[in-house]
Amino acid sequence: MKKILLVEDDPNLGLLLQDYLQLKGKFDVVLCKDGEEGLRAFTKQAYDLLILDVMMPKKDGFTLGKEIRKINPTVPIIFATAKAMIEDKTQAFTLGGDDYITKPFRIEELLLRINALLKRTQAAEKTDDEKPAQFSLGSYDFDYTSQIITRNGNTQKLSTKEAELLRLLCLKKNEVLTREEALLNIWHDDNYFNGRSMDVFLSKIRKYLKDDPSVEIINVHGRGYKLLIN
Repeated sequence: MKKILLVEDDPNLGLLLQDYLQLKGKFDVVLCKDGEEGLRAFTKQAYDLLILDVMMPKKDGFTLGKEIRKINPTVPIIFATAKAMIEDKTQAFTLGGDDYITKPFRIEELLLRINALLKRTQAAEKTDDEKPAQFSLGSYDFDYTSQIITRNGNTQKLSTKEAELLRLLCLKKNEVLTREEALLNIWHDDNYFNGRSMDVFLSKIRKYLKDDPSVEIINVHGRGYKLLIN
């Protein structure tokens, strides 16, 4: 049975979601009423997926998600936000979220998103076993499994999305990685909003690799990106 951490400050909605997911989804759901309680619960046991409300007292969902990513960079996170603004959605993905859902939403839709995300995660884990996880990028070493870039004894921890994007670039080193391929592989949707999010992650990766001029990620106009190692 998959274990889900649900952090929702509305007690009525929280109990409704907990009951529905346990009954219909057959999940073990732990419910917390605010971000601080959610963080304590997360540190006590392992979870297969998290659902974090964004607007909460004591510690909002984005802050909670950022702190959780420092502890566990891979556990799937769905942010539930009452705002439909693109800035909030961009922030959700930038902080390492895997999906978001806008309130009010149908519980059936949330269940579909949970199942789809867990299925993708399981498929990705199987695929990861078949592909290399260690890469040499000039003076940098990139370990996809631990999501770390190392150079001269210094390390840089990557978010899940950053690690996935850099690995795709490494697998196609000196070849074009199209925007569509990257978006469909990582975000599973090549819409404009996800493209904006990917641009943010690319900017961060370029900063991580900036100290070695032999390593460069260039834009290929109208197509995508290319990782060049001279």
